[in-house]
Amino acid sequence: MIPLLAIAAWSGTGKTTLLKKLIPELRARGVRPGLIKHTHHNMDVDKPGKDSYELRKAGAAQTLVASQQRWALMVETPEEPELDLTYLVSRMDASTLDIVLIEGFKHEPVAKILLFREDCGHRVEELIIDEHVVAVASDVPLAVNVPSLDINNIQQLADFVMQWARR
Repeated sequence: MIPLLAIAAWSGTGKTTLLKKLIPELRARGVRPGLIKHTHHNMDVDKPGKDSYELRKAGAAQTLVASQQRWALMVETPEEPELDLTYLVSRMDASTLDIVLIEGFKHEPVAKILLFREDCGHRVEELIIDEHVVAVASDVPLAVNVPSLDINNIQQLADFVMQWARR
C-alpha cells in the first residue's frame, strides 16, 4: 500500500503554496510523489469549445483525453454523495509513485500534517490534533503533542515526510 499523507489546514493557510515547494524538493531527493487535491469549487479541467469538453457535455460518463505528454480521465459523478478518497487513490498507478500527497480531505482518517499560520484568523486552540495528525507545521512555535515543524523550512518538512514514509 502506497503511503498517503494529507496536508490539511483552513483556507488561506497556504496548503497549495507549501505543496508547490515540497513536491520539487521531494523530487530532487528521488521521491515520486502523486497528488490528490480536494476543492469545494465546481471545477472543470476541460475548456468550453474543445472537442473533449463538447463530447463530455453531450453525455459521456467518462472522458479520457490523451496526448504524447499526458492523459487525463474525467469522470462525471453527479450522483455521488461524497468524494471517496480510497477510491480516488485506487485510480492512481501506484507502480510509478512512492507517496500520495493529499491537499485537503482534513476529515478523512489518513495521516496528516496540519498547517497553522498565526495571521490566518484562527487560534492555536482550534487545531484538532487527533490520532491521524503526525505533525503540525507552523510559523510560530507551538506546544503540541506531535512533532512541530517550521512551515517555512521546506528541507525540514521534506526530511520529516521521508522519515515518516519509511515507517
